[in-house]
Amino acid sequence: MSRWIRSGIRVVAPIAAAFILGFVLFASAGYDIGEVINGLWQGALAAPGSAEQSLRWAIPLSVISFGIVITLRTGEFNIGAQGQILLGGFGAVSVALLLPDWSPYLVIPLALLFGIIFGALWSAIAGFLKVWFNADEVINTLMLNFIAALLIQWVTTGPLKDDATRGETASTPRVDQTFRLSDGAGVSIELIAIVLIAAALAWIIIERSPFGLKSKLVGSSPRVAAWQGLQIKRIHITTYLLTGAFAGLAGALEVLGPSARLVTGATPTLGFTAIVVAIVGTLRVPGALLAALFFGGLQAAILYLPIVSRLPSSGLRIIEGLVALLITAQFVWLRRRHNRRREL
Repeated sequence: MSRWIRSGIRVVAPIAAAFILGFVLFASAGYDIGEVINGLWQGALAAPGSAEQSLRWAIPLSVISFGIVITLRTGEFNIGAQGQILLGGFGAVSVALLLPDWSPYLVIPLALLFGIIFGALWSAIAGFLKVWFNADEVINTLMLNFIAALLIQWVTTGPLKDDATRGETASTPRVDQTFRLSDGAGVSIELIAIVLIAAALAWIIIERSPFGLKSKLVGSSPRVAAWQGLQIKRIHITTYLLTGAFAGLAGALEVLGPSARLVTGATPTLGFTAIVVAIVGTLRVPGALLAALFFGGLQAAILYLPIVSRLPSSGLRIIEGLVALLITAQFVWLRRRHNRRREL
């Protein structure tokens, strides 16, 4: 059996198992499975505007997943993309709000740049803690997500508060229309072009750069990498910076695109879903793009399903969670098996 077929089976099997388990659960609860499947199809592709909605969610998921692919190939498990998205959005919205009279040809690139920088620096905090103090990156990045959420809550209720909002929906003022990259639908030629540029850049970094080769060696065989004299600490720090940069870019695209502002509690699951996107994409950029389209469609279906079915949107969240659970469990098992074989 070829490597590509095995990889395809490893991707499709847990996803199919998650949907089957979900459908069995829904049927046992009395829901019409045919109605649910029709709602999935309509919400992801067939209904008017559904394909655009699927693409709307695939855009940030794909950009975030590019950085996570780099992280996982290096042997790290950075789950802090959610906080990095928020910091990226903070950097971008700050530029857009503080420079209202500047030309959009200057403000938009600056906003994107500051989003990338803020996301990268936020991620680098966990990287330095891991490299210099051997602190667990999973705990660090998870805690940084909470700190980022509290920081954004303070920003949206304090320095950049929009007086028209209150309480749980606190937000910054809206970004001026001239600085927007899309309308509320979240899909535009500009956003798609940025995603494709980010994909090309990520592919070059991973597949065609010395860093990509070194990081893969560090992830697959740290001892060999050390014997080869590679600067492992520098590679790890660069990995965290790149992961945060892509997540920060996604956050900037959100506030310059469909969101048009920074909102307390916005996009609470994007960063975690992007981890599954990267794994489903077999840690490759083209695969991550395809996986992002699939999960973007699932997100669109989650929002659409209650319109045509008695099943609440939380029902599809169960399937999404099952996919994440099974895919992650398979990934961890395969990695441990690889490590055991390497040690023999």
